[in-house]
Amino acid sequence: MTFREAVARRVLVFDGAMGTQIQRHQLKAAEYGGKEGANDLLVLTRPDIVEEIHARYLAVGCDVVETNTFGSSRLKLDEYGLGHRTWEVNFKAAITARRAVERFSTPDRPRFVAGSIGPTGMLPSSSDPALGNITADALERIFREQAKGLVEGGVDALIIETQQDILELRAAVLAADAIRKECLRDVFVIAQPTLIDANGRMLLGTDVASALATLERLPVDAIGLNCSTGPEEMRASVKALAERCSHYVSVLPNAGMPENVDGQAVYKLSPAALAEALAGFVREYGVDMVGGCCGTTPEHLRAVVERIRALEGAPRRVRPRPATDLSSAMKAVPLAMEPRPLVVGERLNAQGSRKVKELLLADDYAGLLQIARGQVEAGAHVLDVCVALNERDDEGAQMRALAKLLAQSVDAPLMIDSTEPDVVEGALKVYPGRCIVNSVNLEKGGERVRKVLPLVRRNGAAVVAMTI
Repeated sequence: MTFREAVARRVLVFDGAMGTQIQRHQLKAAEYGGKEGANDLLVLTRPDIVEEIHARYLAVGCDVVETNTFGSSRLKLDEYGLGHRTWEVNFKAAITARRAVERFSTPDRPRFVAGSIGPTGMLPSSSDPALGNITADALERIFREQAKGLVEGGVDALIIETQQDILELRAAVLAADAIRKECLRDVFVIAQPTLIDANGRMLLGTDVASALATLERLPVDAIGLNCSTGPEEMRASVKALAERCSHYVSVLPNAGMPENVDGQAVYKLSPAALAEALAGFVREYGVDMVGGCCGTTPEHLRAVVERIRALEGAPRRVRPRPATDLSSAMKAVPLAMEPRPLVVGERLNAQGSRKVKELLLADDYAGLLQIARGQVEAGAHVLDVCVALNERDDEGAQMRALAKLLAQSVDAPLMIDSTEPDVVEGALKVYPGRCIVNSVNLEKGGERVRKVLPLVRRNGAAVVAMTI
């Protein structure tokens, strides 16, 4: 039975925290290969400990264990001078988890390995000179390398988790999808942003509806939430996600909100309380995969397994059709606006506004931003952006700069308006949301359609098709 077949039949229970269990061993620096605290390196130096931790979770009934690779991208391993061993670390982590899984799998209850892919620490959507200094293409390359090691090591799923920037999460999803196709493996892909508080927003302000709208049209199999908070703080976001998500839904919370005790983060939610909350999410909202994040232990997961197995046989959530929402970096906007119509602000167009043309020629982005905000205040739901100028030959650079600025400053999604496919592609790569591309037609034998529609599909955008 494959992972995909198993989740279609029953709710799957993931394991709990890896770091919490490693800390209990009180390892010395030598056991990390001289890189004290580098938990991911234990798959090279002490794979026996990592395998035993997997076994603890499997022994209490977990269906899925995550590889010890949360920080095993090249960017994170470079912090220890070991970026060149990225593939090896991920491959061996997958092998280690697979050994544990094979000890506990039975024909009627197979167990599975999910390859853990955590954030790189970069925030590509931000204007921070250090954290924002990375491109979507660079992130994809980084995640492809990690995913390749995991997939070639034999994982059943890839879980992209604790993501704080939706642009990085999209890069990781596209990388994971590319690798499973390259390796000809039906690897299940799970995308999990993390919401930093009970208000349901990611670190840079993306709410759960916007994250869902961005992810829905990407090549993922499940969308979920993990880390940052306990289950109670997630409740409203889990409900909203389950009601609208056309994919499977996963929820892996912490064992409550962390409390500072003598300088240490302590998680005090009891196993019974975690189990009750997750069982409630399954029963009330139809969540398909549950498990634990920071602070959760085998004792927590034993209680979760017992409660979830008691619900087996109950009707599953009927997944809705994919929503047609657009999204900015902050919120979702329905294409089928009620009351109609969807209003597109057209003033940020160099072809139709002398003022905008002058501002673009002067590189006056503050002035352009003022026009954008004025349109939103006047009722525009979406902003059309066209920066093509006969007097300049850097349309792509101006479009990328303006799209990124608008993403950080205006909550209306964008309509990317250019006749040049490379300009459209550049804008889609820097914009942390679901755009509309304006537009395609079948002129010149469909030349533009053949160039633009693959970009639209890959980035999960919408498109205006003109009947010329």
